[in-house]
Amino acid sequence: MKKIFNIMGAALLLGTLTTSCEDWLEMPSESKADSESVFATVSRADMTVAGCYTSLHHQELGYQLLEGTDESASKESNSKYNVSNYDYTNLTGMLSNVYTSMYKSIEYANVCISKLGKVPVSSEADRIHVNGLMGEALAVRAYAYWNLVRFYGDVPFNERPTSELNTFESSRVSRDTIYDHCVRDLQKAVELLPWRSESYLSTPERFTKNAAYGILARVALYAAGQSLRWNLDQVPYDNSTVRIDRRDDQKRVRELYQIAADACLAVIQKGENDLVSNYDQLFRDLALKQYNSETMFEYGWYGANSIDCRTGYVNGLPGSGESLTLGKPGSQMMAIPTFYFEFEDGDQRRDVSVCNYALILNKAGDTYRMNTYAGMGVGKYRINWKSEIGASNSRRDINWPILRYSDVLLMYAEALNELNNGATDEAVKAVKKVRMRAFRNDEAKAGAIPTGHDEFLDFIIQERKLELSNEGLRRTDLTRWGIQYEHLMAEKAKLVQLCKREGRYADVAPYRAFRITSTPKLQDPNIALPYIDVKESDLSQMDLTADQISDLHILNSASKGSAKCKFYEAGGNVYFNSSLVPAGVDAEEVEYTVLNMFSINTATQKGNLSVTKVTGVSDENTWITNSTGTGIFYGLTKNKTELMPFHQTAIMDVNPGLAGQQHPGY
Repeated sequence: MKKIFNIMGAALLLGTLTTSCEDWLEMPSESKADSESVFATVSRADMTVAGCYTSLHHQELGYQLLEGTDESASKESNSKYNVSNYDYTNLTGMLSNVYTSMYKSIEYANVCISKLGKVPVSSEADRIHVNGLMGEALAVRAYAYWNLVRFYGDVPFNERPTSELNTFESSRVSRDTIYDHCVRDLQKAVELLPWRSESYLSTPERFTKNAAYGILARVALYAAGQSLRWNLDQVPYDNSTVRIDRRDDQKRVRELYQIAADACLAVIQKGENDLVSNYDQLFRDLALKQYNSETMFEYGWYGANSIDCRTGYVNGLPGSGESLTLGKPGSQMMAIPTFYFEFEDGDQRRDVSVCNYALILNKAGDTYRMNTYAGMGVGKYRINWKSEIGASNSRRDINWPILRYSDVLLMYAEALNELNNGATDEAVKAVKKVRMRAFRNDEAKAGAIPTGHDEFLDFIIQERKLELSNEGLRRTDLTRWGIQYEHLMAEKAKLVQLCKREGRYADVAPYRAFRITSTPKLQDPNIALPYIDVKESDLSQMDLTADQISDLHILNSASKGSAKCKFYEAGGNVYFNSSLVPAGVDAEEVEYTVLNMFSINTATQKGNLSVTKVTGVSDENTWITNSTGTGIFYGLTKNKTELMPFHQTAIMDVNPGLAGQQHPGY
């Protein structure tokens, strides 16, 4: 189904009726937000509620707060790199836009919740519509608070329009209290909202009952999970009280897991959502402005006047140059080099999630470039999967995925595991459905699923990475499981193993041979460039000179680490030299490139994949080996960086209620 609705355009009504009141909330002024005309008809109320969605996503969520996990990393050398690597020491350089943006959505939602009861209705259809609008506003408010709490912990909390308040000050409120309010909002929302098939809107860009159930499950899992906590009663806060823990009320924890399980089950039993067969189609649809049965909630943006989320730009494919057809790639991140090897053979998600090519664009003609392991791209938001260039290089009009049905299945399995101290048959069935899609219904490749509590949870942690990578959940998922520090330190150790080709990486092919036979284009059918894995021993069979082999061994030069040579193709087979072609077979001589996959001969990277300096051959990659300075995860500190501090000037200084309430680690 083609997307026919644009929340940015519909937001203009509310947007033109609001102005700034306090910087920390960017609140609508009382005189204008209180205009009765905004809620005078159902259609105007609908447009006003649509305005609540405008600020519900921000580029930071798909940029600095997306990076810094076992999925992707920043390739920059600036404040964005620092934040992505958990260096929050520069409080005046901290992020604040997500904070401000979420409170803006909350304020708009509060206004709608306060006024929607006064909208005149003249029919049963109007009543259902207005009820749905109330459900949307409640769900938007809950989703925005979830975003705040997962990154900042205890935050200011308010459920009334600022026009009804006597003060604009607010102190931190316990995240448990906020989460419980969010759960209640979402429970009310699912009562009021129609199912998508019955909705007044046929779009996942706004909340339906389906989406509200899914977000209810997500919020409940976070509310039941672990987080960085400290004693809120003593101000200024005492750093000695900081700990990672769940809420104290274990009965409530169990209730929350049950709420999550029940919410997921409601979606599953309704049967309106399902997994699409081809994993790449999910992300092609985001680029093509199309909907499918799996995507349940996505952030819609379109046109030159939209909020610049930069989806497909900063988190798109690596590349260089610019062309009339595809514009300019602007990726500022890359897939973690180890991520590619997390996928098992036959998993269709691998080449979608981790792109093995870059876009080299030129007005005279575009081409692909094979990426090395050091420079693999984040592959889900591809500008060459679009049908047109977009509003600009940064405004590509690619929607952001907020909730997919596969996530509902995995959350259902996780909740059942917690409720039953082990995986039930239903939990295994839910995960298996996700796995079977990944392996195109090949049960043997999908593999066995453990049922013990800890083993199943570990399986879920891994499966969520493979299924939902770079969709904005990993950073805080690791926190709610209480494993962020340990998990990312283990990832750093795996990078060292990869460089040394030890352990699980002992058999990783050091080279790839390939030839490029097509060019990039809009609605590009290519998911990955074809290649042949090449072992060190294979080089002796190729028509390579001693100098070429020497160059192939060089990792630290962008102009080395590759060689051209002649291969022979016949009947779908490739032979490294003419003597290997069977007698009587007519083979075609073709030119291939052999590329050292550990080298920096790639479009983007953070150094060669080596932890040893060999003069003229390789450098010690301090991005991997350093634990301070600029090394990956260098700012990560247990019991500190699981949550971010407040920006000093943009958050703390403009809200007197936060005096003395900075994150105690800072």
